[in-house]
Amino acid sequence: MSLLEVSQRECPPGVIPASLELSRKNKTILENDSRKVLSDPEVDAIFNVTPDHWHTPGACMAMESGKHVYLEKPCSHNPHEADVLVNYQKKYDKVVQMGNQYRTTPHFSEIINEIHGGAIGEAYEAVAFYCRARGKVPKPVTAPVPEGLDWDLFQGPAPRKEYIKTVEDYNWHWYGWDYGTGETGNNAIHELDIGRWALQVDYPEYVNVEAARRNFLNDGRTMYDNMYATYKFANNKLITWDGRSRTGFETYGSDRGTIIHGTEGTVFVDPSGFKVFKRSGKLLKEKIKPVNDDDGTTAHIVNFFNTIRGKDTLNSPIEIGAISNRLANYANIAYRVGKSIDIVSNGDL
Repeated sequence: MSLLEVSQRECPPGVIPASLELSRKNKTILENDSRKVLSDPEVDAIFNVTPDHWHTPGACMAMESGKHVYLEKPCSHNPHEADVLVNYQKKYDKVVQMGNQYRTTPHFSEIINEIHGGAIGEAYEAVAFYCRARGKVPKPVTAPVPEGLDWDLFQGPAPRKEYIKTVEDYNWHWYGWDYGTGETGNNAIHELDIGRWALQVDYPEYVNVEAARRNFLNDGRTMYDNMYATYKFANNKLITWDGRSRTGFETYGSDRGTIIHGTEGTVFVDPSGFKVFKRSGKLLKEKIKPVNDDDGTTAHIVNFFNTIRGKDTLNSPIEIGAISNRLANYANIAYRVGKSIDIVSNGDL
């Protein structure tokens, strides 16, 4: 099987997302125009690790071209794209997995199964959190397009603008909404997905957000760096998101993770393992992930490949990933409109 991989880490600066690295017969070929690679009949599957605004359009183009897709989170830039993506998958019947690798990480699956089996009684609330000490963002300055960057192709489905210096560096995340989805789309999806999985809920009924830019107030970042979101679900179930991009203090004792409260106890789970506590606060069980294990990415990719080969089923099919992705979309919408939003039963606003 041939593999097409788009990677910010491996491609030279200034050529994402126009450039793609095609691995064929242990040789890597750099191609600046993704459309040429998608039209290659020898390519069976792609990894889409482009900026967020290209995730859904790129995945749909790939499915139209007969390719299977490993789609990094966020799978969509907005809720409408999530619907389009799921409908394309159904139409073209391709294997499409979102890169929420916790779904394949053994200790996450283990503790979720225990929660569903009643380990902490009835799970009713999840607190998802993330903290990073990200630094200042350069102020956006227009500049000549650097050699090697197809700026028109980079913008793709986004509105046309002048090139902004350093936008092709990681800073495209923070320069407005044309390319990125903020830290909520960038990272919250992982923990929100665990919360939703643990509570066995789909779409919330109500979303409330408090968010603002509170660190480095005079730098070039144009969106929030702190967000506290509340998702209310049926049957009094609740998920909260506490995201702090530029405050490195580990409020909950880890830089990211999920706390699940139940009627008879609490679970703390993060990429390093999990702890189960009685309602009294006494530690009942602890599991630490082996040091040499990764965060589940390798196993998640293997699950994707083996599903294509007919040897497995996806741990995170796109219709599942898209629901967790919508939670991030909802929070961003509530932030941008400046008020709480109601969600109907099928996930629409």
